[in-house]
Amino acid sequence: MKNKTNLKEGSVMDLATKEVITMPPTTTIMNALKSMLKHNFRRVPIADAGTKRIEGIISATDLVNFFGGGGKYKIVQERYNNNLPAAVNEEVEKIMEKDVITVEYTDSWEDALELMLKKGVGGCPVVDRDDRVVGIITERDMLKFLAKHTELDGFASDYMSKGVLTVKPNVTIEEAMKLMISKKIRRLPVIDDGILIGLITIREILRYFGSGEAFRMLITGNIKDALDKPISTILSNHELLVYKEPLTFYSDVRISRIVEAMLEKNYGVALILNDGKLEGIITEKDMLKFLYSKT
Repeated sequence: MKNKTNLKEGSVMDLATKEVITMPPTTTIMNALKSMLKHNFRRVPIADAGTKRIEGIISATDLVNFFGGGGKYKIVQERYNNNLPAAVNEEVEKIMEKDVITVEYTDSWEDALELMLKKGVGGCPVVDRDDRVVGIITERDMLKFLAKHTELDGFASDYMSKGVLTVKPNVTIEEAMKLMISKKIRRLPVIDDGILIGLITIREILRYFGSGEAFRMLITGNIKDALDKPISTILSNHELLVYKEPLTFYSDVRISRIVEAMLEKNYGVALILNDGKLEGIITEKDMLKFLYSKT
């Protein structure tokens, strides 16, 4: 058995963010939402306030699930009689994911990336041998690193995902939320008469609840009205949009150009068009799989 004092940091710590913000499990759901929006985080580790040992993780997907997108809304229905304004004061522990996929600080970046790709997660807390959070590693961290150390070739058409799930602008926000949760997707291109008019992600939904019309209705109690609004309500409010203008490319564009644009604009997705119509989608995860296969 290795002596813990002799354990060395693995290369994952070279890429990870070491100044990690965590929240205790007693944090309210509303305060968790506000904190994630303030720091522009998609996920936050939940750790004991004293020991810093990890107890769970909360993500934007968990919050959208709770706000009406999936099974976590049962807490609102069963414990709060459908009173969402009251339910948001529940502790985040009730909706966090407790089976956390973590990376040990002695791991290599290759080990971390393989784990993230295998488990289909966009980020992992990095922990020491006592399960204390010492960092967090994300797809964006990996993409920045691999883009600098890998020869980029190929075209968008070779790596994009086809058959993209889309919605019309008149679909309700509640319907969009349920679709995202049930299909386990974080992004929905919005199409009108075959033409791309925008992109809604799980983070726009989060902003809607944290600072948009839904937030005001959380205070007044008329939350159902907010859920029944069309998705175009979010698209027309630029303060809520993470992606003001979606990244779009044609299918014959080289992968190197797409990666460069995604990193420059801090975007996690690019949409691929053909004659003005949506043909496919490329995400950070797609890029990571491609770049890692070249190492």
